[in-house]
This record gives sequence, structure tokens and C-alpha cells, in this order.
Amino acid sequence: MQNYFAYIRVSTAKQGEKGVSLQEQKGAIESYARRFNLEISRWFEERETAAKSGRPVFAEMLKLLRERKGVGVIIHKIDRSARNLKDWANLGEMIDAGSQVHFVNESLDLHSRGGRLSADIQAVVAADYIRNLREETRKGFYGRLKQGLYPLPAPIGYLDQGRGAAKIPDPRRAPLVIQAFRLYATGEYSLPRLLDEILRRGLRTRTGGHPSLNGLSRMLNNPFYTGLIRLTSTGELFRGTHETLISQALFERVQQILNNKTANRTALHDFVFRRMIRCENCRYSLIGELQKGRVYYRCHTRTCSTKSVREDRLDDALVTAFDRFVLDKEELDYARGWVKDAHVRADALRTQEIENLKFQLNQTEAHVERLTDALLDGTIDRELFERRKNAVLTQENGLKGRLAALEAGKPEDGLVHLEKFLELVNTASFLYKHGLPEEKRDLVKKVTSNLLSVEKNVVVELKNEAKLLAERTQLPYSSPYKGVPRTWDKILAQLLKYFADEVAPAN
Repeated sequence: MQNYFAYIRVSTAKQGEKGVSLQEQKGAIESYARRFNLEISRWFEERETAAKSGRPVFAEMLKLLRERKGVGVIIHKIDRSARNLKDWANLGEMIDAGSQVHFVNESLDLHSRGGRLSADIQAVVAADYIRNLREETRKGFYGRLKQGLYPLPAPIGYLDQGRGAAKIPDPRRAPLVIQAFRLYATGEYSLPRLLDEILRRGLRTRTGGHPSLNGLSRMLNNPFYTGLIRLTSTGELFRGTHETLISQALFERVQQILNNKTANRTALHDFVFRRMIRCENCRYSLIGELQKGRVYYRCHTRTCSTKSVREDRLDDALVTAFDRFVLDKEELDYARGWVKDAHVRADALRTQEIENLKFQLNQTEAHVERLTDALLDGTIDRELFERRKNAVLTQENGLKGRLAALEAGKPEDGLVHLEKFLELVNTASFLYKHGLPEEKRDLVKKVTSNLLSVEKNVVVELKNEAKLLAERTQLPYSSPYKGVPRTWDKILAQLLKYFADEVAPAN
């Protein structure tokens, strides 16, 4: 009795685990072997599609047949061995070399011309079947994408709702994903440090494991969180119908940091003003040092005349600067009333801006349609079409974010930011004197543009909006004017312009 191999295959691992196809194939092959008195010396079991070559188990079996470790192979059906013509050609070489190949389901003499022709025809039909199946699958896949549905497993932060429904935010993981984007956008985190922080806060994968560094990078690069679906293989973008987690502005800020590698290095010591004070002479950052219980910020440029500045002198300079912000009751009440009236005026402008944004969105839709027509007419090639379409969809996504903010009653005209700024500066002195180190750093960043070391003193340079408020009308003896000066309207209008010209804070 001669020894034969037996080969069984299913298209997917899931089919192999839960289906009965492998068992059915094995039973049919065993019955065939008994009927024709063939001895099976080894089974080859594979859970891999036959649509493409490169199946490791099938390749190993062919290698052993070439080495004459077996006289032949028994396979359930022709389409179990080959749905691509390359594998069928390799199997044909084995037949030509004398290997015995038996198909349980097809009674064919593969050493005769007629039997071989019949098998070749069935192999070609099987290959055509899989090509058609692949094409239909591709059509269905792209059909879902064009409907705004993502037909693959939901990225971290979302939950699957079935093939015909949009992904929904995961109530446990979505807030942590948002935090990850916001933390990285500060520029204070490297990817490894962000991973440690987000793990500490409790972010886990769908299976409960820890996200990897590569997984975190893929998440930060995925525009799905802004409402766009991008195919990694082709770079194509599609409009999604799922709920967004972050704004386009925040996503672009994160991409800028990822591309430019602008994240700050982690400080070894948590000095309050680390990397915030610059030497006026050499323009390098002063380095914090702890000497005999006092904190000094020292210039390490050997040729620079600046040596060091004590932290308590920096504290005094900042307290003096923040004291200039304090508004008296009349000033604060007047400012609040001015902002309230401005909100009323802004409502009419907001309505007009909403209409303008809707018009621009209609224009982007028409632009995509024109690009599609140009592609079909052959006016532009596929590469140019995809590049321009992606640019239009990215612009459209930004317009949708602005429209959603306006319709939700979140004006981007600066009034909200002006209100917050007025409340901030009015309490800046108190907050600085009693705040924690990180709160002090945050406050200084919000109102100052530079902290310069001049010999052993510190010059506090304020941001334009803070400077405007600090230098409002003064009395001859340098105290703020009591009561509301006539220039207060101009000051508030200029402050509003500063904030209106800024990009609205990202989500």
C-alpha cells in the first residue's frame, strides 16, 4: 500500500473553527481512501483563502511531493486546491512529474488528455468564480464607504453596531481618546510619555489589553475621529456618518506636531518655570537648578554674560505684572454689560455666517461632483482626482465643524474667549499667588509672550491683549484709573478683535 498526503482547506480561520467544512472534507477523503485502498500518511490542514498563492501549508506539501516523501495527494475538490491559476500550474507540474493527485468529488483521470482538460476547465472556472466574488465584495465594501459607513472593525473609542449602521462613541473609551488628542496637542508630550499617561488614566483596547506605541500613533493619525474615513491602502477619504470626537483643527494641530516632532522633552525636575525664561543676550532657555534650598535659572552659554536669576525674583516680577490687571467694580460691570450687548449684535451676524457656511458646503459638494465628471471624461487622471478630492473633503470637514459650533450656540467671533479672558485677568494676581506650580505655568503662558533674563533681573513681556489691558488709562501716580475711562469701549473692541482673529480653540 502506497502512502498519500491528504489536503483539506477552509477559506477563513473562523470557518475552520465554527464550521463543519473541515470535518466534512476529512470524512469524504477517508471514505475515498478506504474505497481505493490508499493509505494516508499525513494530513495537511489549512485555514487560508485559495484566491492568491502563498499558502504556507499547501507550499510545504508541494515541496514534500517534489522530494518524493509521498506518492501523491488526495483532495476533496478541485476548488479546495486552487482558485488561482498559479497554484493549479504548480499542482500540474507535480502531476507531470508522476505524482498521483486524486479529487474525491471529481472522478477524473489526470494522466489522460480528456481528464486533464476537464480538470483545467474546472480550475479556470474556480479562478473566475473567486475573481468575481472578490469584485462583488469590493463593490459592497466601497458601497458602504460611499454611504458613510465603515465596514471594518471600529477603531478604539468607538463601538460596532452592525454592518448597516454607523459606529457610535464608546462611553468608556471615547473620553480617553479625546484626552489623548488634547494632551498631545499641547506639545508637552512625546509619544512614549503620552502612552504612559493615557494608560494611567485607563485607556484599554477592545480586548482589554494595553495599546501599543504603534497603536497610539495610528490612533493619532486616524481622521476617523474627525468624521472622515480614510483607506490606509489607497489614502482615499470618504465622508462618515458617525459622530465625531474631535475637531478638524485639533486633528491638524496633532498632525503638525507628529510631522515636525515639536513635542517638548520631559523635564527631569519639575521646576515651575522650566524652559520658559530666555536669556536676553544669547536667547537660549535658562536651565533650572536647585542650590542650597533655592531655585536658580542659569544660562549655560559659556560666552554669555548672564549668569543666573533667582526664582523668587521672577515671582516678584510676575506678581507686579499681574497686579496691573485687576479691574475695579465699575470697570468689570461695564465690561460684562458691553459683552452682553455684543452677544445680541453677534446673533444676527452668526445667522448670516451660518448661511454662508451652508452655501460653501454646497459648493464643496458640487466641486466633488465636477471632479468625478472630469475623471469619467478622462480630463484628469485617478491620482490627481484623489488628491483634489481629499483636499476638498478636508476643507468640507473644517466647514462642518465651524457650522456645528455655530448652530450649537458656540460663537467663534471671540466673545466667549473675551469673557473668559476678562475673568481670568481680574483674578490673575490671586490665582498666581495661591496656585499650584502647573497652574502658575498655565497662567503665565496665557498672558505673557516672553520672560527675559537681563543680568539678574527678569523682564515680563505681556501678550498684546494682556498688554492692552495692563496699560489702560493710568493716573499720574501710576495706579489704574478708577471708574470707567472713555477709552474703555475702544479697549474692549480691540480685545475682541484679538480673540476673533485667533483660530477657535480645538475640541
